[in-house]
Amino acid sequence: MEDLGAELILGNTYHLYLRPGHKLVEKAGGLHKFISWQKPILTDSGGYQVFSLNPLAKVSQEGVSFKSYLDGSSHQFTPEKVIEIEHSLDADIIMPLDECVPYPSSYPFTKRATEYTMDWAKRSKFEHEKNEKKEKQTLFGIIQGGIYPNLRELCSEFMIDLDFPGFALGGLSVGEPNEMRWELVESTLGYLPVEKPRYLMGVGTPEDIVEAVAKGVDMFDCVLPTRNARNGTVFTRKGKMVIKAARYAEDFAPIDEKCGCLTCQNYSRAYIRHLFQSGEIAGLRLATIHSLYFYLSLMKEIKEAILQGTFSEWRKTFIEEYNSSEIKEEE
Repeated sequence: MEDLGAELILGNTYHLYLRPGHKLVEKAGGLHKFISWQKPILTDSGGYQVFSLNPLAKVSQEGVSFKSYLDGSSHQFTPEKVIEIEHSLDADIIMPLDECVPYPSSYPFTKRATEYTMDWAKRSKFEHEKNEKKEKQTLFGIIQGGIYPNLRELCSEFMIDLDFPGFALGGLSVGEPNEMRWELVESTLGYLPVEKPRYLMGVGTPEDIVEAVAKGVDMFDCVLPTRNARNGTVFTRKGKMVIKAARYAEDFAPIDEKCGCLTCQNYSRAYIRHLFQSGEIAGLRLATIHSLYFYLSLMKEIKEAILQGTFSEWRKTFIEEYNSSEIKEEE
């Protein structure tokens, strides 16, 4: 990750809480020392995983009760508990417990979830500010509200009043139509101060990132580049490539001839396909290295285009190239 130029990585509070446990990580000196990463770390609240991995999770104003997917043991996340876990993990940017509603969800259900999210944010901030770690950890606020603009406005105003140093847009990319998502992103961003970071959680594809930046988003997180790579699909300037497809069995070109990553500089499509066909873990690793390099290079290009005042032109060129691929037949 250092060689690829990553500046910030994300740790998952839910998974780290269950295994190896936040207290063990604390004994190790925090997440930075535990994983030997000296640059910034962001930890999410674990709320999304609680709901996505626990269909029978029970939610109340106090918090959420759920069972471990590892051994079936019972647990409860409250706003205070999540902050305690994140203090133990010692990340640089931390997120409060929130309730992410699925799509579609009714207005009354979403309103209740939004009210819980607001109450939990207030309690999280109070808990965080009692701790000496408040000086070295930055707590963001999360905007929920489902697909209802008035609820997102209500939640945004509440979070702004709490004066969080950064804001996250949650509850999107959960199945809603693309057009609806971008309308909600745009309207929600209109409520949030431009001088503070705006973080779109769980997004996304290269096209989604470019579109979100155009609307004013600053930060993203997504499992897509690594999860897809482990399953044999990599990202290139000309779209997605299913590297384990039969068409690459005798293709001795790199994944992307213009790419400077370790994988493309040393290995062919045919070899990486062979590794996947053979069940060799090196194939997953090489594909992952490429896709992470691609995403980090994409972000670097976006920054440079903004600084040079050429982002609109760059965006048009990128989207045209990305969507012009002969690779599309694989999908």
